[in-house]
Amino acid sequence: MSRSAAIDSKRSTPAQGLKIRPALLRGLAIPVVLLAGLEIAGRAGWVPGYLMPMPSDLLVTLLELAEGPLWKHITASTLRVAAGFGIGALLALVFGAWVGLSTLAEDYIEPIFQALRAVPGLAWVPLLLIWLGIDETSKITLIAIGSFFPVYMNLVAGIRNVDRKLVEVGTMYGFRRFDLVRKIFIPAAKPYLFTGLRNGLSMAWLCVVAAELLAATQGIGYLLTDGREVSRPDLVLVAIVALAAMGKLSDSLLKYWESRSLSWRDAFTGEHS
Repeated sequence: MSRSAAIDSKRSTPAQGLKIRPALLRGLAIPVVLLAGLEIAGRAGWVPGYLMPMPSDLLVTLLELAEGPLWKHITASTLRVAAGFGIGALLALVFGAWVGLSTLAEDYIEPIFQALRAVPGLAWVPLLLIWLGIDETSKITLIAIGSFFPVYMNLVAGIRNVDRKLVEVGTMYGFRRFDLVRKIFIPAAKPYLFTGLRNGLSMAWLCVVAAELLAATQGIGYLLTDGREVSRPDLVLVAIVALAAMGKLSDSLLKYWESRSLSWRDAFTGEHS
């Protein structure tokens, strides 16, 4: 048996697959301990219910909302994030590739983007409301702005960190510009690109809440506002839990796509210590 075959067989053994379960349990350990502590503190009267409801009360609120408006709010926010993140990431791919490959484009565009990157997302809200109104366009635009810069910055960094020797070898073999991009720049910049996509997706969820807090009739941000106005911390916490769950789910899907796309890497994955 060859060495590569032995490695493949070792990776496919059932014992290797069982390692996922302890990792999952370790990830749930801290949340379970915190929830148990909050439940005990609430029942003992150490924490007032109007400030921090017990997890059992939150579960009741969650089940009540799940039978009614919760899915409507989650769907509205998810659609806005998908649209805004898609637009922002696509524009970041275009401008990031252009600036990364061209020093002339960098001279003209990079100073503007670096200045705009320093502007907080909430600073765009008043201007977007004046320009675009309170409908979906302003919300999606804010999300696109927030998700644009992480993807753009990481893509430019990925292209600029490509080994010069690889480009020189490709040029020696007669690669044209398109071939260099497809066979050298894209594979080498993929790790940076996926990092930017995951950061951009996280920013998209932050921006959708900011947009819905100001002007919306549905969405997770609207649910947060509703809970604050009626002084119900259970509604606020349920909205936060829903936001965290959707952010984690979308990031996990993107991480899975990353692991499949970068399966060729033999990278360090950490030590079990």
